[in-house]
Amino acid sequence: MTQERLSLGKFGEDLAFKEIKGLGYKKILRNYRCPLGEVDLIAMDGDTMVFVEVKTRKGRPLAYAKEAVNDRKRRQLSKVALFYMKSNNLNEVKARFDVVAVSLAGGEQQVEVIRNAFELAY
Repeated sequence: MTQERLSLGKFGEDLAFKEIKGLGYKKILRNYRCPLGEVDLIAMDGDTMVFVEVKTRKGRPLAYAKEAVNDRKRRQLSKVALFYMKSNNLNEVKARFDVVAVSLAGGEQQVEVIRNAFELAY
């Protein structure tokens, strides 16, 4: 991955972090990695654990970023989420998947949080 793409991704994750924090999400963990992959953010929204995937696109509309979480990515995120929950003995905790779409187009920043974006897929 190029340095430019890494910087863009980090910038989008920073915007997403601020957005979900502003929505009241708590205990936010960034860039969780395990042998099965990684997830951008893990947070609590009330009594629900939320696994957040951030998609940032430059020069493209917000819809393009929202569509970037395909079936393969959903399966990967599901595996990581299950691993995290099992490793931390959180089997009885409610969980969901959110997607934060970030668009940087025309000098504007658009951020949209899609709650409960998809179901567990494996």
